[in-house]
Amino acid sequence: MSLDNPARARVDASMEIDLEGGGELATSVAVSRPGVQETMGCRDGHGNELDVRELSTDGGRVQIIDAPAGTLSLSYTAEVDLTAGDAHPVTPLDELVYTRPSRYCPSDRIAGLAAAEFASVSPSEMGFAVEEWLHSTLSYVPGATDAEDDALHPLLTRQGVCRDYAHLGIALCRARGVPARYTSVYAPGLDPMDFHAVFEIAVDGVWNVFDGTRLAPRQSLVRIASGRDAADTALVSPTSAVVASMSHDLTVTTVGDLPVDDRTGLVSLA
Repeated sequence: MSLDNPARARVDASMEIDLEGGGELATSVAVSRPGVQETMGCRDGHGNELDVRELSTDGGRVQIIDAPAGTLSLSYTAEVDLTAGDAHPVTPLDELVYTRPSRYCPSDRIAGLAAAEFASVSPSEMGFAVEEWLHSTLSYVPGATDAEDDALHPLLTRQGVCRDYAHLGIALCRARGVPARYTSVYAPGLDPMDFHAVFEIAVDGVWNVFDGTRLAPRQSLVRIASGRDAADTALVSPTSAVVASMSHDLTVTTVGDLPVDDRTGLVSLA
């Protein structure tokens, strides 16, 4: 590992989605930051190329695909300049939206716990304090939760995966009046490699990233999408299609060594 931040990252992602019924679905796999050279392809089970429409949102990019029943194959590659772009500013609307409870982050239900654990912590230090609390309190256990579980589940069981760490971190911050949001990322250094989730909080007018799992250095993370919780950043969201199953293969690397993240400094994602 290196003390220097990497200059570039490469993403190679492929997905196979089995559709029981044809129709429209949305995916969120494209990098959402400046300095990207990318390709995306989508084919049906007969090898026919399908059109991919893209919508831009405040939190990222969404790809819309109208696919027939059968197997849908999606490929995405990106070369990312990690030195390009600026930190995301926190807007007045952000301060309102990201302090409210949401589907997976019921901050109103853990206000007492948040007050007991973090009453003496200043807003600017909440990210560090919450990340440390998550890391020391929860155990990372693949399969411990499912897509329906909110932040209360890892709080009760003391275990979860990256989305659970992020949801609980967000809920604790919001319960103390600190704006916090959910961010899906590509994470060089993650082992085993997978799509990853972290949380961002507002510090001095910009969004700064924290990760209670501490499974990858923050300096090399590549933003995919941000929102209130996982519902806003779902990898696949069928609208009229019927998804039976899906699988993916993912490789994310950096040019040069990974940075060392000592967890003491603020890190912002472009």
